[in-house]
Amino acid sequence: MMKVILVDDERLALDYLERQLNKLGQVKLLGKYTNPLIGKEQILQQDVDVIFLDINLPEINGIELAEQILEKKPDIHIVFVTAYNEHAVKAFELNALDYIVKPIVAERLALTIKRVRSRMELASKQQEASSKKNEYIRLNVLKQVTIETSPGQFSMMQWRTSKAQELFLYLLQHRGQLVRKSALIEMLWPEYEMDKVYSQLYTAVYHIRKTLEPLGERFQIANATEGYILKIQNVIIDAEEWESKLVSLWPPNSERIDKCAEAIRMYTGHYLQEYDYWWAESERQRLKELWLEASYAVARWYENEGLIDQAINSYTAICKQHPLEEQAYLALMKIHHAMNHPHLVERQFEILSQICLQELNDAPSSYIVEWFNHWKENIDRL
Repeated sequence: MMKVILVDDERLALDYLERQLNKLGQVKLLGKYTNPLIGKEQILQQDVDVIFLDINLPEINGIELAEQILEKKPDIHIVFVTAYNEHAVKAFELNALDYIVKPIVAERLALTIKRVRSRMELASKQQEASSKKNEYIRLNVLKQVTIETSPGQFSMMQWRTSKAQELFLYLLQHRGQLVRKSALIEMLWPEYEMDKVYSQLYTAVYHIRKTLEPLGERFQIANATEGYILKIQNVIIDAEEWESKLVSLWPPNSERIDKCAEAIRMYTGHYLQEYDYWWAESERQRLKELWLEASYAVARWYENEGLIDQAINSYTAICKQHPLEEQAYLALMKIHHAMNHPHLVERQFEILSQICLQELNDAPSSYIVEWFNHWKENIDRL
């Protein structure tokens, strides 16, 4: 039996919904409340599966009330009841909320119950599997954002709205820290009226919690008075793992060089590379600089040790990852000059010149042009 509680400030609406649910069967009504605060108390005290919650309540917004309930009972399922017409409700569909429209149609209510029951069964199976395996899963944030759905198998995280996706990634970047609601609103909904914007925030958090629900206790969004804290456990984040490994191997020497080079290759792309979030740029740049510093150190170590092929491979990798990294092209030109390969010197200069023209509409830096011209003059004299 699906255990439900109804909250609506209209007594007639509560009675009508109760009759419709009784007709469907397999639903046990634990209570119905016109006072949302009393309803909240009862929901928190009882073993409830589903809440039918009116959005427009006199003392508190229904979505805000749902947020408060989900903070205490994140596994509960909520069906919003609204008097909006079908066109207005499209906004709720986009946010992946279950809803029914007043006046309630029996067929629509039956579909909602079926949908909620399916989600309850799926969540139960996934959480059961998760509890049996208290194992780590991997979350990738370098280049593409993907999560490990089964050992060695990754998939994109699916979000219904771009706002929910950005909110989750922002909380992830600041995991373990209090992120103020006011800062989130200013970042994600600066154009909204203040009386409406909190509903947008609560809706997005609701959607995130439901999306993360199959992952069990690995991701938890704690609700503080002024904001949220994302807590994670048994999750390996590739960027964090990569940085930790690289730092442990620093600086490169004859004993650590192979592992250090391997760690550099683990950097598969830039942090949140496919997302143009201004707030991610500082972290993206920090990891870029860390990778560049390590890559140059390894390349120079190979070069100083006379391991020229490895040095060339390392500098070439820098050029591929950072096409405008002029120092790497210059290092390759100098190596090819030392190896008496003038055609490869010219080739590296041509590649750099083409990239600078395409990306910057300019020539390479003056010191590189001067070095190349000086080298060219000496070659022509020979």
